[in-house]
Amino acid sequence: MKHVYHIHGMTCNGCRSHVEQTLSKVDGVTNASVDLEKAEATIEMQSHIPIETFQNVLEKEGGTYSIHGSSEDFNKDVSKKDNHVKKSKKGNGTFYCPMHCEGDKTYDKPGDCPVCGMDLAEEQNLSSTSSEQWTCPMHPEIVKDEAGSCPICGMDLVPMEADSSAEEKTYKKLLKKFWIALAFTLPIFIIAMSEMIPDNPLYKVMPQKQWNWIQFALSIPVVFYATRMFFERAYRSIRTWNLNMFTLIGIGAGVAWLFSVFGMLFPDFFPAQFKTESGAVHVYFEAATVILTLVLMGQVLEARAHSKTNSAVKELLKLAPNKAIKVVDGKEEEVAIDTIEKGDVLRVKPGDKIPVDGKITEGDTTVDESMISGEPIPVNKTVGDHVNSGTINGNQSFLMQAEKVGSDTLLSQIIHMVNDASRSRAPIQKLADTVSGYFVPVVVLVSLITFVVWAIWGPDPAYVYALVNAIAVLIIACPCALGLATPMSVMVGVGKGAQNGVLIKNAEALEKMDKVNTLIVDKTGTITEGKPTVDKIGVFSKDYTEHEILHLIASLNNSSEHPLAQATVKYGKEKQVEISKTEQFNSVTGKGVEGSVDGKSLYLGNAKMMEYANASVSSQMQSEVQEHQKQGKTVSYLAVNEEVAGYVVIGDKIKPSSAKAIKELQDKGIEVIMLTGDNHNTAQAVAGELNLTDFKAEMLPENKLNEVEKLQEQGRVVAMAGDGINDAPALAKSDVGIAMGTGTDVAIESAMITLVKGDLHGIVKARNLSHKVMQNIKQNLFFALIYNTLGVPIAAGVLFPFFGILLSPMIAALAMSFSSVSVIANSLRLRGSDLD
Repeated sequence: MKHVYHIHGMTCNGCRSHVEQTLSKVDGVTNASVDLEKAEATIEMQSHIPIETFQNVLEKEGGTYSIHGSSEDFNKDVSKKDNHVKKSKKGNGTFYCPMHCEGDKTYDKPGDCPVCGMDLAEEQNLSSTSSEQWTCPMHPEIVKDEAGSCPICGMDLVPMEADSSAEEKTYKKLLKKFWIALAFTLPIFIIAMSEMIPDNPLYKVMPQKQWNWIQFALSIPVVFYATRMFFERAYRSIRTWNLNMFTLIGIGAGVAWLFSVFGMLFPDFFPAQFKTESGAVHVYFEAATVILTLVLMGQVLEARAHSKTNSAVKELLKLAPNKAIKVVDGKEEEVAIDTIEKGDVLRVKPGDKIPVDGKITEGDTTVDESMISGEPIPVNKTVGDHVNSGTINGNQSFLMQAEKVGSDTLLSQIIHMVNDASRSRAPIQKLADTVSGYFVPVVVLVSLITFVVWAIWGPDPAYVYALVNAIAVLIIACPCALGLATPMSVMVGVGKGAQNGVLIKNAEALEKMDKVNTLIVDKTGTITEGKPTVDKIGVFSKDYTEHEILHLIASLNNSSEHPLAQATVKYGKEKQVEISKTEQFNSVTGKGVEGSVDGKSLYLGNAKMMEYANASVSSQMQSEVQEHQKQGKTVSYLAVNEEVAGYVVIGDKIKPSSAKAIKELQDKGIEVIMLTGDNHNTAQAVAGELNLTDFKAEMLPENKLNEVEKLQEQGRVVAMAGDGINDAPALAKSDVGIAMGTGTDVAIESAMITLVKGDLHGIVKARNLSHKVMQNIKQNLFFALIYNTLGVPIAAGVLFPFFGILLSPMIAALAMSFSSVSVIANSLRLRGSDLD
């Protein structure tokens, strides 16, 4: 038997190969081949195998891919799932490495990164905020989605306290271990440092050998409990050969501790230079425990600082309400957010958060959208206007109809985009990755060379100096600071952008945006408001009145979804013209539309559309139309049965922010070019008003694409800003595609940056953000590289012959711990950046 299935979730050839292998292993399958482009799997089997079997196999492989009988079945499955918000599990269930060692790979439970050993960070998402649950104080196993009584004992259910995030749990666990380590390390440190006191009072209580055993006993809780994970990570890193920071800590502190234990048990094995006056071997329990405790302190500080890097997402999560007021048959009832379906009517009261995306069906209000758009001024909303989840209603109550719920809402998509972008890798990170690949082996080699050099040429006690300096080299080196330099800046920067209405698709977009020197902008919806209105209906033919011309234009355009077409339909209805049925409607890309109304063949569009219709435009007609075009208006001719009968003049206001934004971009050395499908006269009028020196009119989608390619061939780094389907090819081809959030889904999908508010000032913000993030990354990389470049030689003792300076391993541990924290702290400075 042979069946063809639809596969969802494949994005590359690696996915195709993985799915093919997975399906081939199913019992009874004789052959499986997968086509990436068609998203199809052709499976040959000895006898029929239920599709559920294949679904289960793919689910066990991580759930990234799904199999369906056809693409239509897939769409049905999705629409069913999308009608409801999924009920959340406790916790987010998504974890990632803060250093992105494996790119954007995520894990479903907390733990250590298998590459660098660091604690996995928890992704912030809506899963734990979408609903409130209730439980019984006497019977905690009873959990319900709404208030009520316990079915066992009858007590009133109480709201469940939210679980601490994995991030918070990690911090508390590390903090507890740090206090334990500190409690046992301080006595060891005091005992060891007492040797510096003349006529040591402790040695009058008991001899040094006994004090060594006490240090040993006190060190056991530190090494085998509080900091045990460091040695586990070090062992795993060596076993898998993913050498990292914990490799160096494990070797350095481990050597110091094992040397001390061996010295106590077998003192006669060591030469005299390792022994004190009492004959006991000099132990380094204080060095080992202080090093481990200081590193643990660094991990605690890092965990606390790291929690602030995704504060932007946490603030967005706070916007998500978990209750809404649903109107059913005129009655209002409070419901959980995850029970809302598309089409439900909701009441939003003054000051409430808007629960889901939808449109107002009754009432007027003002809405504070600053948390999503970054603009502080409330926006007036009336019937028919769209509102978004998480924004805050003003002082008027209104009714709305739910259009997007759950993961489809703008707020949810913003959070999803920010999380994805935060985990992406910037090209500049390749430098850090390259250095990190050689870092640990080189440091271990330098440590061995340090030991040999000091043992051979160092002053007495040479072996003691050799051991201490070799450990200091291992401890001070910090590949972690290098690895955190880029991802921390990206994470904070992406969050900062989201708070200002600038959504970044990936880290590469940030890096490229900083290099952009040419910006291409569309006119309609980008420079202009994209809300066209009819200014005039013109008549060329004596056979028709203005009312009849409007009737034909509105009837033909009623089949079109283009904003200009909808403006004419709206105007026609206002003028109470009859809208007739259109037959044989056809849209001619870049020219206009055609169709048949009341038995007449109609052609509506620009001059090229008139050529297409074989309709002759006289010089007098052109002259009349050009007068309107020179004012920046868009004019469409109407031909009836191959004769030009009239025209419609449509105006579209230039956004107030466009001129200022273009001036700011030009001041930054960016050349701004306007490409529009409109005619030359209209384009020239708009360009003149905005002081644009370069523009091109009557551009078809392929023309825009060709223009991008032409500029790139000249060595330009090109950004393209647009909002329509016709902009999508050029957006995808440009170095940085910028979509207006008010535009189409296709344009947003093709772009690397999306501006929620949809005006050119957002591009200024995006440029400033990219510049600040790249500056911050370079500062972090410089700090990490210089720190290691200077720290390792000093720990090795290069200053000793000239200044007599040596670096204690304990001081090295302190410096190493603070190096990573300082990189994160520098990244956090981005939170206070001004993007305007």
